[in-house]
Amino acid sequence: MSENGTQTVNTGGIRLSYRSWGEGDGVPVVLLHCLGEDGEDWRGPLISALAGEHPVHALDLRGHGESDWPGSYAMDDFVGDLRGFLDELGIGRAILVGHSFGSFVAYLFAQQHPGRVDRLVLEETGAMRPVRPPQEVPEPPPGTPAFDWEVKVQWTRQRNDPDPRWWERLEAVTAPTLLVGGGDGSHLPQEDLRLMAERMPDARVLTIDGAGHLVHEARPMEFTRAVLDFLKES
Repeated sequence: MSENGTQTVNTGGIRLSYRSWGEGDGVPVVLLHCLGEDGEDWRGPLISALAGEHPVHALDLRGHGESDWPGSYAMDDFVGDLRGFLDELGIGRAILVGHSFGSFVAYLFAQQHPGRVDRLVLEETGAMRPVRPPQEVPEPPPGTPAFDWEVKVQWTRQRNDPDPRWWERLEAVTAPTLLVGGGDGSHLPQEDLRLMAERMPDARVLTIDGAGHLVHEARPMEFTRAVLDFLKES
């Protein structure tokens, strides 16, 4: 364990850093952060509430935090990392909670490995359909970014022209799914959440209006309650 309280696993030649809480016997929960953040972004009431009943793990995605920055950031890389992470920890089925970029990783994983996802929470996610007009590939900001800027570059290209299967295979996401939107103040089209939920076999949308894109930070107690209520549903 590092001085920052992180642990590491190695999978597919990549070192992944993560934080863990809780020793309950519930289904393990894996938290997946947004672009530019790391597992520390989740620290707060959600972890406190979950850790009483579930082992909770907050992963630093590749190119972020203390995980390796290998320069290759295809979405399949992130999905493969998550699969390897679960394998290394001996987790057969997990509850996945993803925010923004992390939510894309979560639902692409759920498409490819439906049997390994118990429940799915997608905070401020988006529909992976072509962006028109396309977003410009950004130049790096001045100074040293807190994450590998190449993630942003490669993500922008993939977001502009996504693999059509990522949209078509939403119906392969068989786990019960909660899509949480921030309503007013979010830069993402909130209609996307409804369209995605309609394509999934067991999904619904909850809007925490006025929370914006950072729902779990702006309205932490409401977000935590929404997740807990969802996990308790039969």
